[in-house]
Amino acid sequence: MRSKPNSDNAIRPPSQSLRIVVVNTVIQTEDELQEHAQAQLARSRALRIGLLQAGYNIIAVIPGDLYMSERIAQMQPDMIIIDAESDSRDVLEHMVLLTRDAPRPIVLFTEDGNQSHMVAAMEAGVSAYVVAGLQSERIKPVLDVAMARFNADQKLRTELSDTRAKLQERKTIERAKGLLMERHHLSENEAYQRMRRQAMEKNLKLVDLAQRILDVADLLGA
Repeated sequence: MRSKPNSDNAIRPPSQSLRIVVVNTVIQTEDELQEHAQAQLARSRALRIGLLQAGYNIIAVIPGDLYMSERIAQMQPDMIIIDAESDSRDVLEHMVLLTRDAPRPIVLFTEDGNQSHMVAAMEAGVSAYVVAGLQSERIKPVLDVAMARFNADQKLRTELSDTRAKLQERKTIERAKGLLMERHHLSENEAYQRMRRQAMEKNLKLVDLAQRILDVADLLGA
């Protein structure tokens, strides 16, 4: 079984090995807009043909319905392409929730050039918002740029997360050190050396020992 992607290992594979799911939100209707509907269907076919010609692996084409999230969760694609007539806000909201714990690039092909919709989509996590111009030769460059943008964004998120974690660790150590200084009338260096020595004796990371000191103090009401 293919393992679930996660935020710790979110860099995607090379383009030709990408497993892509296409979400089609274009509804087939037989009404007075038949010509318009046919144009949309032709555009959707052009998208899939362009993906196949570029060597991408389309593992499924699914509708943007209530079961969309469940299907994608089961298939675990490397990239999601949304083929939409409009900005498909409901679909985007589902995509953002679905990819929160399993980040993956989202590319939106649409006929909606509304600037506010474009900004909202990009802020929601869309890696590329492509309006019209669905020539097959454009598809690979667009997806390559989307992948590069996604990988750069994930790298920045990882670096930010690491920085925040280190800052939190430092705060925990400083609090524990201050507690020892106050309780045992130690200098800052003495408190630090005591913590360091105890951490080595107990085979613990310094931050883990610091957290234990704080937890014991909380239990004792200190």
